[in-house]
Amino acid sequence: QVQLVESGGGLVQAGGSLSLSCAASGRTFSSYVMGWFRQAPGKEREFVAGISRSGGSTYYADSVKGRFTIARDNAKNTVYLRMNSLKPEDTAVYYCATSWGVSIATTQMGYDYWGQGTQVTVSS
Repeated sequence: QVQLVESGGGLVQAGGSLSLSCAASGRTFSSYVMGWFRQAPGKEREFVAGISRSGGSTYYADSVKGRFTIARDNAKNTVYLRMNSLKPEDTAVYYCATSWGVSIATTQMGYDYWGQGTQVTVSS
C-alpha cells in the first residue's frame, strides 16, 4: 500500500554535505509520521530523525543534532534529510520509513513500511 524510494546517497568527504530524498507512493502521504534510520556495517539499525504528519514537529538522535535536518513536502509526497558536517561515523545505509502513530517513534517497531535504503559513505 505504501512504497518508499530513497535517493541521494553517495561518497562524500568528511565535513561535506549530502541531501537525501524519500519519495512515497500509495496511501495519502500526509497521514504518516515519517522517520529516517541508518545501519552501519556490523551494527544495529538506529533512529536518526523523525517528523510529524504536518511537519510541525521534528525529533533527532543526539548524534546528529545540529548537523542534520529533516523536512517534508506533503504536496510532493517527499521527505528529505539534509546532512551537514558529515563524519566518517555517519557512514551507513540510510532508510526512510512510515508510521501510523501520532507521535514520532524512535524505534523500528514504531514504523510500518520501509524503503530499500541508500548508501552514504563519508571518507576521512
